[in-house]
Amino acid sequence: MRELPGGTVTFLFTDIEGSTRLLHELGDGYADALSEHRRALRAAFVAHSGFEVDTQGDAFFVAFSRARDAVAAACDGQEALAAGPIRVRMGLHTGEPLVTEEGYVGIDVHRAARIAAVGHGGQVLLSQATHDLVGSDGLRDLGEHRLKDLTAPERLWQLGETDFPPLRSLNQSNLPVQPTPFVGREKELGEVLALLHDPATRVLTLTGAGGSGKTRLAAQAAAEVVDDHEHGVWWVPLQAVRGPDRVIPEIGSALGARGELREHIGERRMLLVLDNFEQVVDAAPQLGELLSACPGLRLLLTSRELLRLAAEREYPVPPLVEQESVGFFLARARAARPGFEPDEHVLPICRRVDHLPLALELAAARVRALTTAQIRERLERSLPLLTGGARDAPERQRTLRGAIAWSYELLSPEEQRTFRPLGVFAGGWTLEAAEAVAGADVDALQSLVEKSLVRYAGDRYALLETIREFALEQLEAEGELEDVRRRHFDAYSALARSVDTSAEGDYGRHFEVLLPEQDNLRAALDGAVAAGDVVEATELMVPLENFWVVTAPFEGARRWSELLAQAGDLPERLRATALRCYAGALWLSGGYEESHRLNLESLALFRALGDEEAVAIVMHRTGISSMRLDPVKARELFQESLRIHRRLGSLRGEAEATGGLGYLAMTEGNLAEGAELFSQSAEMAHEVGFTWWEVGMLQGLTEALIELDRLDEAELAVRRTLGLARTIDDRQSSVGALVLSAWIARLRGDEERAGLHWGAVEAEEARGPIGQWELEREEYAAKVVIESDAFEGGRHRGRRLSFAAAIDEALRVG
Repeated sequence: MRELPGGTVTFLFTDIEGSTRLLHELGDGYADALSEHRRALRAAFVAHSGFEVDTQGDAFFVAFSRARDAVAAACDGQEALAAGPIRVRMGLHTGEPLVTEEGYVGIDVHRAARIAAVGHGGQVLLSQATHDLVGSDGLRDLGEHRLKDLTAPERLWQLGETDFPPLRSLNQSNLPVQPTPFVGREKELGEVLALLHDPATRVLTLTGAGGSGKTRLAAQAAAEVVDDHEHGVWWVPLQAVRGPDRVIPEIGSALGARGELREHIGERRMLLVLDNFEQVVDAAPQLGELLSACPGLRLLLTSRELLRLAAEREYPVPPLVEQESVGFFLARARAARPGFEPDEHVLPICRRVDHLPLALELAAARVRALTTAQIRERLERSLPLLTGGARDAPERQRTLRGAIAWSYELLSPEEQRTFRPLGVFAGGWTLEAAEAVAGADVDALQSLVEKSLVRYAGDRYALLETIREFALEQLEAEGELEDVRRRHFDAYSALARSVDTSAEGDYGRHFEVLLPEQDNLRAALDGAVAAGDVVEATELMVPLENFWVVTAPFEGARRWSELLAQAGDLPERLRATALRCYAGALWLSGGYEESHRLNLESLALFRALGDEEAVAIVMHRTGISSMRLDPVKARELFQESLRIHRRLGSLRGEAEATGGLGYLAMTEGNLAEGAELFSQSAEMAHEVGFTWWEVGMLQGLTEALIELDRLDEAELAVRRTLGLARTIDDRQSSVGALVLSAWIARLRGDEERAGLHWGAVEAEEARGPIGQWELEREEYAAKVVIESDAFEGGRHRGRRLSFAAAIDEALRVG
């Protein structure tokens, strides 16, 4: 599979002029004409070493390593189309984009598309950067033009001397020139434009938190619809306006109106863009009257809360998605330090600042004086670092803290009292949790949602991390932090006990309750440890035993290690239980010898306490950790554990001990016996809802069936494994099952599918450690990886898939 060109790249965008008109004119012949157009252009691109990056509808996006090749391809393509009915506009621009697994990232891609968009059918336009590489021969200077990315004018050149109409650059508008190009937001821009193209939309309000990019998105959308408004698009900044009575005069000033504004606008078809309306929201009725009097008037606003006009439609502006966020940071960093190259710290930086455009811009500015590693380290306290925006920006937009403080200061005292305690929540919260911890009710939360400080999705509320940090600052400043943290710990400790994933409890039957609260559970633990409440922290860790095993065994082992190092003299039963939990996490993260030692210590303590069920549980675990050292002893422990559990009537314990015997059979080479024991154990686990153990047994069963060459049965078992692992968010088991799926595909001769699953696992590895998989990787690589074009092609595709999409593919039948 060819790789995207890197380094200095020339992009070529094409688009058909008047495709809708052609469809009506050509009728059934349009499909043939379109096919011939594609054939001709592709032939020209291939002849000059072009790489077809993407096609959308009737448009092409092609990359060239050399600018001269791109110009030659454009020339040949236009000549090939000259005799036909289709006319294509083309735009070329040269830059140094970032190449990621998802494709090209950076402003150069957008600039090339913008250049193509202002041309006419049959016309080829070049940027100054491309012109500088190919020279002026055969090019016509069209002068400077303001493109719809709203940055400084671009000098454009035309290939050939043919006369065309004036370029479609901006006409009637006072939209402000932007200091930087518009990067990312394709999805959001498309959705906003769809709303603006709808004649029924008279008022559209873009809402969102401070720094989320509302202003830039509104400006870009307005630039895109200039041609739709006969009498122009007009920008009205309101950040300096303090009284609602000043809004109408500000609009009049922007339009150059003399006398009554409604008379000046009259029947004209125009769009007003009102920026930063939240501070003058009481002027909304005046805008409603203006709309009623002026039927051709439309409004596009940015605000942190709605105007509540009858005609209003809302578009909440989200943070950037990851790929866009990285591209945005890269563009801003290169503006601050030309030649900047991204590294492994850039994505964590973007995640730490919630992918907020303002925060990304402020963080990127720091590359002038700091490495990305230093920026990442300092972002552990993000608000103090995120300062130093452009001097000509409003003061509240020069620091992220200022942007958030602006929203906070507009709240009523009661809303501020509700907002501050929400800072203790990590990863969001439910209404019930807000009532218990913060004393908030649904009306107060709704008010904060409407003011864009709190986000709401499904049944959960959340704060962006930067806003959460500000809330904690205010909570501490008011002296309320410790009381609120105590209530938070009590609430999530009660939640953990109610679910109880320990061996004594449900052992993971109700994972769906804990999974959304992972970050809150971590925050509760961290708060208790910081306060020196080690016994309470240990008592919270125990009911989370299987939670750590499934979601993060490495983290669970680390947390148990830190707790027990500080614990001193724990009550004997709590210590015995803690040692058992710690041993389990250690085993799944590769600490086999220490896990065995802790199991023996825990077993001795429970025997001294006379707790027969606890003894049987730890016997099974000690049997697991004994298999490598003393298989005979392991069998004795599994059989004794099984005898006790059967006598006590514990089907869950019986499932565990039976599975232990299955593992032992596999290590001794008794594959058929192992498969049978795994199958029995999985069925028992299913009967009692012990999903995590059922997943492990199905995984063992799959491997035994593969070794027995019973591939159809193995495929059924691995699909069942993947489906169940997904329900409890078991990352480690999902990875293991996907590897087994790759192995099955390899044995069936489907090398491309084997490569796809293996590539997806490699991509998931890049996110962080995956427990035992780190120790078993080479063993499975020898069984799965093969040197072939089909495998490598699938591997490349797999690395670009999300892990969830790879699992979906593995679950596909056939």
